[in-house]
Amino acid sequence: MTAFQPRTARVARTTAETDVAVEIALDAAPGTVADVSTGIGFFDHMLVLFARHGGFGLTVRAAGDLHVDDHHTVEDVGLALGEALAAALGDKAFVARYGHAVVPMDEALARAAVDLSGRPYFVFSAEPGAGFERERVGELSTEMVAHFWQSVATAARMALHLTLLAGQNDHHRAEALFKAAGRALREAVRRDAGADPLPSTKGTF
Repeated sequence: MTAFQPRTARVARTTAETDVAVEIALDAAPGTVADVSTGIGFFDHMLVLFARHGGFGLTVRAAGDLHVDDHHTVEDVGLALGEALAAALGDKAFVARYGHAVVPMDEALARAAVDLSGRPYFVFSAEPGAGFERERVGELSTEMVAHFWQSVATAARMALHLTLLAGQNDHHRAEALFKAAGRALREAVRRDAGADPLPSTKGTF
């Protein structure tokens, strides 16, 4: 019987624009609460609920040039989170590989599908009338929601599809997306000792 070890990683990313550190634990104890501070309150809220619904331990510390705007901070947190996911997954032995979730948040509805393929790809779409309408929610630009997940998918080397299916409230739309992404990743990173240790006909991810 394969004895699985806890999967954790820490990534630090420092540029002239930001200083970011991310720690992730893919096999955290139930009820673990994320510890996030980016200087963007609504973004912190989204990352905390992503971690809770993913079942992950997550610590994020970010200091960025918010006097410019939120772009660099959100992007670099996404890149660091993606790198941490990839590092924690390691060789991805026995992982489910695929995950998907459809999550409602009151009137909003979002779908996420992920493949830990080793090939970065990101698709974001919205059904007619379901896309973001406001420029910002709190201090987070709504255009940065998709850009954040594109950064995560690129750095984690995974395919990620996110779709907004319904909604009228942009807070709810964003929340549904982050929760759906967390739940889809939770399914994809799940390990099963009785499963195929390498679910790919290529012989590698």
